[in-house]
Amino acid sequence: MNDSQIETDLFDKFRNLRVLVVGDVMVDSYIWGRVERLSPEAPVPIVDVLDRSNRLGGAANVAINIKSLGAEPILCSVIGKDSPSRTFVRLMKESGLDQDGILQSNNRITSTKYRIFGNNTQLLRIDEETNCPILPSDQSRLLQIIEFQVQTNHPDIIIFQDYDKGVLTQGIIRDIMQLATEAKIKVCVDPKRINFWAYDDVLLFKPNLKELKEGLKMNHIYQTDEFILKDAIIALQNKINAEIVLVTLSDEGMVIRYSVESEGFQYQSIPAHLRHIADVSGAGDTVISVASLCLAAGFSPLLSAEIANVAGGLVCEEVGVVPINAKRLSEEIERLNLY
Repeated sequence: MNDSQIETDLFDKFRNLRVLVVGDVMVDSYIWGRVERLSPEAPVPIVDVLDRSNRLGGAANVAINIKSLGAEPILCSVIGKDSPSRTFVRLMKESGLDQDGILQSNNRITSTKYRIFGNNTQLLRIDEETNCPILPSDQSRLLQIIEFQVQTNHPDIIIFQDYDKGVLTQGIIRDIMQLATEAKIKVCVDPKRINFWAYDDVLLFKPNLKELKEGLKMNHIYQTDEFILKDAIIALQNKINAEIVLVTLSDEGMVIRYSVESEGFQYQSIPAHLRHIADVSGAGDTVISVASLCLAAGFSPLLSAEIANVAGGLVCEEVGVVPINAKRLSEEIERLNLY
């Protein structure tokens, strides 16, 4: 099957799918410049600005990835009523994302990450944000929005994208999980530290190695020690009863443990493919997006992880947070003979 056939066949399976994405959103703001001298005021480079750009980040990047693969994302989150929020809404419109799931609150600022690049090298990042949990009044309003989206749009799968910025509180997670259970919607999770143990009985739980270590309080887990890593994943899976645990290992690829009917659990290492890595920003967003979409389309856990592994590697070849390109993904799937 050539890449055009793969693109038609594979991505046709995505086109009727709706994905509800809930979590922390942000603006990724970039200053691109040239460095030719140091400042006389301090031993720091002077960046002569050549360009500026803004992109959707966090859970919004997950939504963009979902859309780039042909499915319909439903993004639900909380932003402020400030200048970055206007940028965020404009970027949503330009990306063709519906804003009905976005709550604007006077009680929040819109998370913004400013990255300064000189000679294509990141020199500095400045974060402007609050990490406090959203207020109970905003929780109630957000939950009403999500409940309406579930009842009217009937998503095929729900993704929690947590960056520990306060949108996903214990109460919000509990209530959405209850909604998902009642509507028989499978849930996929990209966790962070604070709410690591808030998710039970999910379809997919996707921490990276650092998050796994923090969650289990096991700093001695190393990706090179497969026995300890496997035992840690078993301990995690037994505790949260996830059908699939997928742990990303940066440039070492990922490992997956999943249940197979009548065969019990299977454990598999999926190596990374050799690439020129320019920037790892947003790779986790891409992995959870692609893996969740593949599972919603009915692909096996292993194939879903293998495709997500390829997608995560591809976006690392680009500088800055970018969504996966469907055509490039289909070409790589064909080259690697995955589908």
